Amino acid sequence: MPSLQEGFNARKRMLLLMAGSFGFLLVVLILSFGLSNDHLRLGAGGKNLAPSLEHWFGTDWLGRDMFTRTIKGLRLSLAVGAFTSLISVLIATVLGICAATFGKAVDTVISWLIDLFIGMPHLVFMVLICFIVGGGVQGIVLGISLTHWTALARVVRSEVLQIKTAEYIQVSKGLGRSAWFIARKHIMPAVFPQIMIGFLLMFPHVILHEAALTFLGFGLSPQTPAIGIILSEAMNHISTGKWWLVVFPGLLLVVVIKSFDSIGEQFRILMEPSSSNE
Repeated sequence: MPSLQEGFNARKRMLLLMAGSFGFLLVVLILSFGLSNDHLRLGAGGKNLAPSLEHWFGTDWLGRDMFTRTIKGLRLSLAVGAFTSLISVLIATVLGICAATFGKAVDTVISWLIDLFIGMPHLVFMVLICFIVGGGVQGIVLGISLTHWTALARVVRSEVLQIKTAEYIQVSKGLGRSAWFIARKHIMPAVFPQIMIGFLLMFPHVILHEAALTFLGFGLSPQTPAIGIILSEAMNHISTGKWWLVVFPGLLLVVVIKSFDSIGEQFRILMEPSSSNE
């Protein structure tokens, strides 16, 4: 059995890790608003310049500052990721609660939907939705949100099924409380930690898929300073020795994804300490 001091130290490390991840993401957001768009003008800093003190990430073949493009691209990815994750979480929450509360017929239909979406290859389904919608932000939001709700919906359904049998729920029903009152006062507060964990863990996947769809040409427009666009364009120049066009945007994308993944994982451990004892 771990001692009290060991548990305190572990929780302290988790909080420090979460604070560090949040701090890094906050710095990225602040920089994205503080950097001037003048650095994105064609030929503003000289073409194909290697990293230097003046241009930390170098410049591209059009003379645009790569540090500015990368930071602003990450801001866009974070915004799209937050909005898409929110929609996906809302779908999962509504369907999970409906499956657990509206009888066996509804549960069967929703469970069939979950199995159907899980059985489809995510990337193929996302590309198909993006192609039908016409790409852009709306294509990414719909494509990712409609394919990433299934796992969280199962978790919410399972949690609600357990909560329904709790004694305080039966007492509330016996007092004549409405189903809406029970859902708002008892069910939602109980499943909110799971929903929050699902949102945080979904965020990095959304950002990664957004970059992948944009890289494949089904996402954001080429004029948008998104990470996927930057990496896709850089592939045409990497063979000429312009390594900085790929390395720095790719590394920052990985760091952002790992930061959110770390925040979600540590939050899950804080909410469910038993899950860390594996």
